[in-house]
Amino acid sequence: MQYLWTALQLIGIGILIYFVSGRLIGTKLNFIKKVLSATLSVAFTTFVYWYSYLRYTNFPKEDMIHEVTNISTLVWVGSMLLITMLFYLILELFDPIKLGERGERLTGNRNIITRVRGTWKRQRRLTQVFRIAFKQGVGRTLKYKRSYENDRYLASTLRNTLEECGGIFIKFGQVLSTRKDTLPPAFIEELSKLQQNVKPMTADQLHDQLSIGLQKPLEEVFKYFDEKPLAAGSIGQVHKALLKETGEEVIVKLLRPDVASVINQDLDILLHFSEWLVEESSWAENLGLHQLATGFANNLREEINFEIEARNMEQLTNALHKDKKSIKIPKVYKQYSNRMILVIEFIHGVSIRDSALLLKQHSIKEADLLRSIYETFLQELLVTGVFHADPHPGNIFVQERTGQACFLDFGAVGRIGPIQQQGLRTLFIGIERNNPRIVLEGLKHLIQDGEIHEEENLLQALSQLLIQLSYLDKISAQELVQCLFVIIQKFELRLYPMVGVALRALITLEGSLNVLDTNYNLFTEAKRFTSKNKKDFLPVSSFRDAKELLEQELVMLLPTLQDLPRRFESMAEAIEKGKVTVKLDVFSERASNSFVNQWLSLFMLLFVGITIGIISVSLLAISQFINSVSAIYLNTASFLGLFLSAVILVRLSIHAIRSSKKA
Repeated sequence: MQYLWTALQLIGIGILIYFVSGRLIGTKLNFIKKVLSATLSVAFTTFVYWYSYLRYTNFPKEDMIHEVTNISTLVWVGSMLLITMLFYLILELFDPIKLGERGERLTGNRNIITRVRGTWKRQRRLTQVFRIAFKQGVGRTLKYKRSYENDRYLASTLRNTLEECGGIFIKFGQVLSTRKDTLPPAFIEELSKLQQNVKPMTADQLHDQLSIGLQKPLEEVFKYFDEKPLAAGSIGQVHKALLKETGEEVIVKLLRPDVASVINQDLDILLHFSEWLVEESSWAENLGLHQLATGFANNLREEINFEIEARNMEQLTNALHKDKKSIKIPKVYKQYSNRMILVIEFIHGVSIRDSALLLKQHSIKEADLLRSIYETFLQELLVTGVFHADPHPGNIFVQERTGQACFLDFGAVGRIGPIQQQGLRTLFIGIERNNPRIVLEGLKHLIQDGEIHEEENLLQALSQLLIQLSYLDKISAQELVQCLFVIIQKFELRLYPMVGVALRALITLEGSLNVLDTNYNLFTEAKRFTSKNKKDFLPVSSFRDAKELLEQELVMLLPTLQDLPRRFESMAEAIEKGKVTVKLDVFSERASNSFVNQWLSLFMLLFVGITIGIISVSLLAISQFINSVSAIYLNTASFLGLFLSAVILVRLSIHAIRSSKKA
């Protein structure tokens, strides 16, 4: 009975500690962590209190309540409170979950058991990746620096590591093999060897995914559904079907089961691994491996959401609807599409690489087809700002009935702004005119932090590049862009990421068009397109346009011009009376003002906490040399001061940790 009473007392003290510690820390605490911290603290401090004090004292067991009033017991309870806060600080420090703007935990609907299981799986996978990396020789490469001789070995080691890790790591390597703007030839060649064999979903998995995606029985949507996939990838697979309502043939793209959680977990591992590799090795840092992994992760997270692909197709369809000569964009059936399923129009046709016979049947010249494809791409890139980022031959079809070209697969779509569009147009014109100064002006709009330190040397390098390409019947986009990338790297310039995507798409498109005509000249056609669409590129293209623009600007300026005399009169009067003042308000914005006030308050609280701690330690040291009763008061004040200082510092620490986690 006595032990039960003691246990109830400890539970009561634990509940008190639970509430008081929460008030002292002053943040929006997680319930599980508060309970765990209080429980650990009660168990730990009770054991220490018993081991260091209670077992050496003799008092009646029934006098436990009287014992609580002793000074030593008060120290025990105070220690329990402080250690509870410290346990919470430790749990907060090692909690990887991010917080929202208001401090809410971004955990979705996962409970603690699910999160613990997920953390364990993540750590096991991370350990496996590092074990594979060191087995493949990554440990030996950490001391290497990039050179022509070492590039081949480094590339081979990286390829073997990615290949054995499998899954997302192989897909990452395949994407890297297209980054000729960033990676040297040895890496491109090695990473191009990566192949990924993906097995199709089983029949049960397929039907389960269709039921979840359609949210209704399969028979209610499709009159016919071919369970044999037309194509299968690591993210999803593609099937042919027939709509029950309209009888139209459609393509159904379906995500694999749990692909989002699996990919997000592997992407987290990939980012962690790439960050470690960049920190430990100069060659990975020089390649910008972590930045490449981050860009890959962002793009892949979009690919596992089919709503984004549907929106991309809608944007391109609306942007090109006025151009009757543009190539076709398949129709999206929104009523059946969502994040995990995409239903689009089935295109009867063949890839551009197999279209020669079909074009003859429709009496369509290859040059006309290629021009329509290229002009549509330039319209997307230079006018609308939304373009297909992966126009390889498999994504360009020619329709059987009309001979019209059609773009497929809009998982990779780029978006580029007016400034970069102007830069690309200027770049094309400069290359076509063989003028390095025009090329340089275009380049200035395409690089981040547009300051060029060695402009004359860069101009000379561009001149040499154009000389290499002069007097040729055709300028190869691949050769030109790769040489341009080398110059950009040499002068330590950085293209905007989407500009790099656009130039890589241009190289891909050139390869697709050369399937039909190996002499197709992109830059000559770009000049023709620019000349034909100069009204879209220039605000003024004729004297009439200049006159209309001038009239519009004057009309807009009239209210300001009418008000100028009154403003000058008011200004002169203020100067005459000496009432002119200059006001500089650096923190006029509410966000800036709030930020400064918040951190200034925290700094002042930190200063107070440290000051109280220093004073308390000083008083405690002084009391050791006093033999009178006043020493008791000094000791009491010192311990209270240290306790208060610890509370303030723990509270500030938790606040700082939570601020760093906010998304």
